[in-house]
Amino acid sequence: MADGDALRPDLQHRPVNEQSRLAAATRILDHQFSRGDLLVQALTHSSAKAAQGSFERLEFLGDRVLGLIVADMLLEAFPDEEEGPLAKRFAALVSRRTLADVAARLDIGALVHLSKGEADSGGRDNPSLLADALEALMGALYLDAGLALADRFIRRHWSDRMMATDSPPEDSKTRLQEWAQAAGHALPAYTTTGEEGPAHDPVFEVEVRVAGHPPARGRGGSKRVAEQAAAGAMLLAVSKS
Repeated sequence: MADGDALRPDLQHRPVNEQSRLAAATRILDHQFSRGDLLVQALTHSSAKAAQGSFERLEFLGDRVLGLIVADMLLEAFPDEEEGPLAKRFAALVSRRTLADVAARLDIGALVHLSKGEADSGGRDNPSLLADALEALMGALYLDAGLALADRFIRRHWSDRMMATDSPPEDSKTRLQEWAQAAGHALPAYTTTGEEGPAHDPVFEVEVRVAGHPPARGRGGSKRVAEQAAAGAMLLAVSKS
């Protein structure tokens, strides 16, 4: 059983007030905060007005903490790999998709303080919000306890993912770029051509162009996901040409 799954029984009855939310977050992080305001801030979405502020600044920090520790983990685990393969592994491990998946396993959505409107519109299950909140929690953990405890938390929840595949993951954008370079084309050019849906659940449309080929389009819940979809569509098209 994964560590995240082992924690979920504690959250089967979702916290209904701030005290229970903070207690659940303390169990997940395995750390008793000396600065409780940091934990409160890390669990407060911008839709919920609070004296401590919302989690955007901590999210910014947590993103950097995660990147540093994951990079260190990769250097330890794959001492013979060059920068290119390591970069592919890194991108997958720190992606919004991975963050949202880890956050969902830990049921972070149950802990975040949201406005009623945000909660009623599905905010607790929004992958982007989950990823942001988890980054904020890692930022708060680093500020309160230092890098060693942040390192322990990240290794606990990322190590199995890091070792899940023997070869570095290949994404569509990377494969399209490699194909374009091998064919003597300029690098693919991506343009955001549309955005729709509510702020908590947007859908982006992106177009990718490669010289000598019709443009391809993709859609997704973030520009990065839409770009991947567009790259995949272009790869499919050129494979048939």
